[in-house]
Amino acid sequence: MKYLILGAGPSGLTFACRLLKNGCDDFLIIDKEDEAGGLCRSKDVDGSPLDIGGGHFLDVKRQDVLDFLFSYMNEDEWDIFDRDSRIEVNGNIINSPIEANIWQMKLKDQVEYLKAIAIAGCNLDTPMPERFVEWIYWKLGKKIAEDYMIPYNQKMFGKNLDELGTYWLNKLPNVSFEETLISCLERKAYGSQPAHARFYYPKKYGYGEIWKRMGESLKDRLILNTEIKELDLDKREVNGIYSADRIVTTIPWDSIGRISGLSEENLKAIGKLKHTSIVIEYINENMDTKAHWIYYPDPELTYHRKLIRHNFCRGSKGYWTETNRDRFDDKAEDERQYFINEYAYPLNTIGKEEIMEKILKEASSKEVYGLGRWGEWQHYNSDLVVKLSLDLADRLEG
Repeated sequence: MKYLILGAGPSGLTFACRLLKNGCDDFLIIDKEDEAGGLCRSKDVDGSPLDIGGGHFLDVKRQDVLDFLFSYMNEDEWDIFDRDSRIEVNGNIINSPIEANIWQMKLKDQVEYLKAIAIAGCNLDTPMPERFVEWIYWKLGKKIAEDYMIPYNQKMFGKNLDELGTYWLNKLPNVSFEETLISCLERKAYGSQPAHARFYYPKKYGYGEIWKRMGESLKDRLILNTEIKELDLDKREVNGIYSADRIVTTIPWDSIGRISGLSEENLKAIGKLKHTSIVIEYINENMDTKAHWIYYPDPELTYHRKLIRHNFCRGSKGYWTETNRDRFDDKAEDERQYFINEYAYPLNTIGKEEIMEKILKEASSKEVYGLGRWGEWQHYNSDLVVKLSLDLADRLEG
């Protein structure tokens, strides 16, 4: 065939559906699960949809992405929300991001945070550190580092944070002492809005519905329940059965049993890629809050955030927690409802950018393209992977 697409998550589905819209139907898309959607799948739990891969929402900011997705699920089937995300830290429950909402804390805590921000390295023009933990202190100040950023990241990504690079943190704004002081005096937030400042969520379904419909539109071009065990880049062949002029892979490189056609250096480098696994657990009780999700840096709590389902999913109740799998006790003999996601977040470890650059360069020279969160090993949101997938399909088959 002309194209073979590995993985039926948002990246693979978008690429495949764009090929169809561009007039190309000579392709197959293969996935190991029994339904399409990848990390964005939803299941019916307690009479309402629950997103089993964590909290996924459709950001409003990319109109071309919205136009494409609304062609499969009309805009009038979605609710639109102004994001209400919060942080519970030191007895304060404030809006996120923390640096913009210190003014919502108790007065005594505001003073302590302001004092720490005033002497943060970025405000004193000291050289930027290269190690992750030192960088957090330098960028955000001692209080934000120790009360929130370090414990939260340890809960999400593991104890050894200095395995992580700092290249992915440059998007964090400097925490200006002057701006933070003004915001505390005027009692209002400052600075740019975080991702998903406004977002869509389906009125009657979970977020997985849009991807399910896209998968259904592909009909017999979508093959499910098929694990990718072998990938030969030279032959552009998968599992010794399927071959194509071009392969687009959206699955984790280290999940493929055997890869041939890559240099020995790049094969070894794949073994250095790291990720975290999460567990999504449903809790059958409503919370007295209007928040859509809440972050919890407290190390005594196993989970790192809650998604308050009844505040964004119509007619539902309860909430779900998201927990690093290493912190989750799955041996307890009870009737808990939970879902394990082996591949949840790619880790931005030191040297990862260089590793992926080399892998993707060699692979693309053989007409094998890495795409999306796992194909590129980047912590992309679903709206961004749709954009990247549209662009790649248009470039290859526009």
